[in-house]
Amino acid sequence: MSLLQGERAELAEPEPSPPARPTRRLPRSAGLLLAAVLALAAASLCIGAGEVGAAGVLDYLGGSDSARLQLVVGELRLPRTATALLVGAALGVAGCLLQAVTRNPLAETGLLGVNAGASLGVVAGIAFLGVETGFGHLVWAFAGAVLASGLVLLIASGSGGSSPLRLVLAGSALGAIFGGLTSLIVVNSAQAYDGFRQWVLGSLAGIEGFGELRTLAPVLAVGFLVALCVVRPLSALALGDDLARGLGHRPGLIRVVVALSVTLLTASAVALVGPVSFLGLLAGFAARTLAGPRLFAQIGCAGLIGAGVLTGADVLARVVSKPYEAPVSVILALIGAPVLIAIVRSQRLGALGMTDPEPASAAGRQAAPSDRRLVVRRGPLSLLVAWRPALAALLLSAFLVAAVVFAAYAGQSDLDIPRTFRAIFGVGDHFDVLLVQKFRLGRIVAALTAGAALGLAGCLTQTLARNRLATPELLGVNDGATAAVLVSVTVSGTFGAWWAGPIGALVAVLVVTLVAGGLGQRGYRVLVVGLAMSALASAATQVVLARRSLSSASSLYTWASGSLNGRSYDVAWPVLIGLALLIPASLVVARQLNVLRFDDATASSLGVSPARVRLVCMLLAVALAGLAVGICGPVGFVALASPVIASRLAGPLRVPVLGSVLVGAMLILLADTLGRTVFDGVEVPVGVVTTVLGGPFLLWVLLGRSSAVRL
Repeated sequence: MSLLQGERAELAEPEPSPPARPTRRLPRSAGLLLAAVLALAAASLCIGAGEVGAAGVLDYLGGSDSARLQLVVGELRLPRTATALLVGAALGVAGCLLQAVTRNPLAETGLLGVNAGASLGVVAGIAFLGVETGFGHLVWAFAGAVLASGLVLLIASGSGGSSPLRLVLAGSALGAIFGGLTSLIVVNSAQAYDGFRQWVLGSLAGIEGFGELRTLAPVLAVGFLVALCVVRPLSALALGDDLARGLGHRPGLIRVVVALSVTLLTASAVALVGPVSFLGLLAGFAARTLAGPRLFAQIGCAGLIGAGVLTGADVLARVVSKPYEAPVSVILALIGAPVLIAIVRSQRLGALGMTDPEPASAAGRQAAPSDRRLVVRRGPLSLLVAWRPALAALLLSAFLVAAVVFAAYAGQSDLDIPRTFRAIFGVGDHFDVLLVQKFRLGRIVAALTAGAALGLAGCLTQTLARNRLATPELLGVNDGATAAVLVSVTVSGTFGAWWAGPIGALVAVLVVTLVAGGLGQRGYRVLVVGLAMSALASAATQVVLARRSLSSASSLYTWASGSLNGRSYDVAWPVLIGLALLIPASLVVARQLNVLRFDDATASSLGVSPARVRLVCMLLAVALAGLAVGICGPVGFVALASPVIASRLAGPLRVPVLGSVLVGAMLILLADTLGRTVFDGVEVPVGVVTTVLGGPFLLWVLLGRSSAVRL
């Protein structure tokens, strides 16, 4: 079983259990949850920066007319507690619904692009309209969230009909595009970034009075009502679309209604407290553990869990760093990650619907077209060359050379193509040679090495997982490497420690592997622990950026968006040495990965150790991705797109190692060149360019009729 193959699993029907046991267990669990939520709500009313304790709260509830109690309890703590309860319940219910409708226990409330749309709305309001008030943030966040989810529904319900796969891919693609546009605005507006970096952490500190909650309470009520009304048809949908139609339901309409409910709940929550992530995922997991397969019980438990966790996190945020408040997102990550890991490490994976599917056998696969080969002989030596991959490699090499010349030529100078080409080889005018070799070629070499590393890392991961959506990011590699680089900046006071990226990536994967109990056969364990690790590292990164001065944080945010600005030979040469060692090793592993396309028993009979190959392959992918992050930050979509493009060029019969290297190098180089030249006087980070352009690519490749994506 491949490491990440669990991503394809759908909610499986759990093993039948004695009928009396769940009926006794569920009321007890629901009662305990309700009691815990009430206790946390009471603690939220009694704990704060002021000196008003439980006695003062009781006096206020008893009708005291003290102005001080009215301010502290009535205007601050009571609205804040009510908001935490409602927002937590909304995110919990939305996460449970989304996991059920997509049949994916890893689905999160940001999947429909709601968080990305809300972020874009807030940033646009700050940058273009000067919005500074909390109510203004609320209006623009809600508008952006509704716009994003509306576009996702429009795309997912287009030609071909609605399906869980289309919903997931449309949300991922639109979320990436909106995220890239947000970064594009932020890196060019210090004012927008200053407001955004505080809002993005998520907080209930700005809740004063019931005004904002009263504005969105009707929207939340409609979202909860729609969720309750869709429980029965959604339960029928879990049996499959055909059976659901036989029972009189319309699967496409059900998914649209569920998406509407998730949009209303999540958009309201994000507008009120910011993009609080991870809570919907945690609540859905925990609810299935307690409630079993009954969806109505799952939704109720998820709402209580979400309300309790967010309220408890808000209470901790007030006390852990008095007299200041800690970001709620960090507290949620610190609470939720261990809980989620504990649930996944338990032996109840079947009850969670997380049983891995059987690997596809060779007999069940469609016969692939023959691969024409050419035998090259020279005396006693002979070489077997597949003509299509060889032709693809030659064409890609030619395009890459052209891209290098274009990158050296493009810029604010009067160079023409012939002068640029001569200057690359040190011939011609002294100023031309200095400009090209000193200032441009170093950055070009850095772009080529980073792109090659990302392309190869994506190729290894996708082949290992048998999944086109698999990238090293799923194991927390990008977030771990980014956090390590930022920590090194904080400790040393200087930026440029490229070696921190691979170290952070390796530490992240080691932690994920050890906590998950090894690579093993349960791909979901590694995936969920990787998500938890990413949440922790991402929260740490946001805190580091929020605590630094605006100028320092802006430059670090630009790098964290993926940037080659200032990168030259000093970081490229060490990575080139690493690639010289890792590419041949990857070619050797690729031959054995071809055998792993069969099941494990067949691979073992052919002399290949599946566990050893997976371990070596994953270590290679992590090292390559870490090197790339150390050079240019977490650039998205290159590791995803490079193997897909290379595979289409080279054919499906072999692992496209060299093709992925060439495509990755070319994509990074062209994106960096475009970012340097598209706006006069303004440089767009390479990661922003790849993200904005990568969303449409994801839709084109993965939603096309010829796509063979497995989820």
